[in-house]
Amino acid sequence: MKVRCEWAEFNEQEIEYHDKEWGTPEHDDRKLFEFLILEGAQAGLSWDTILKRRENYRKAFDGFDYNRVASYDEAKIGELLQDAGIIRNKLKVRSAVRNAKAFIEVRNEFGSFDSYLKFFLPDGKPIQNSWESISEIPAKTDLSEMISKDLKKRGFNFVGPTIVYAFMQAVGMVNDHVTGCFRYQECRDME
Repeated sequence: MKVRCEWAEFNEQEIEYHDKEWGTPEHDDRKLFEFLILEGAQAGLSWDTILKRRENYRKAFDGFDYNRVASYDEAKIGELLQDAGIIRNKLKVRSAVRNAKAFIEVRNEFGSFDSYLKFFLPDGKPIQNSWESISEIPAKTDLSEMISKDLKKRGFNFVGPTIVYAFMQAVGMVNDHVTGCFRYQECRDME
């Protein structure tokens, strides 16, 4: 039987997400944008709530095509606010559009959002933590606070330090699999 991080033992969807995605270094800008939007949508909710709606988000937000999302007008925002398949929070929906515009600006400046994120990492490589229990894992770090401040300065919102740290964990900027988890070494070996 595989030993995994405790948070990922409640349902098949969480297990699959943990086993195949969480903590895996992600370099594709569209996937990075997806996680940025989903982590913002998760604010105040459980990650399981967002995972259950993930496919609905993909459909509603045009496959997380940041160029298309950046062009959403009031009619499209109104349509999204009527979509029962996503979290219909006006601030979060508007944030996705605003963040898409800021995301494009970062890409224009750095060549890719991935290149921007690497700027914050030592040698551009994921931070390898060695937590033995999920109770040791922080909700935010000095680095997530620094990235949060920079993102806000660039026009992003719903990017507080806790949301940013969850994003960093999801996209493998940090390896926060506990040391007893079967994915811990897998993610250590990835860049």
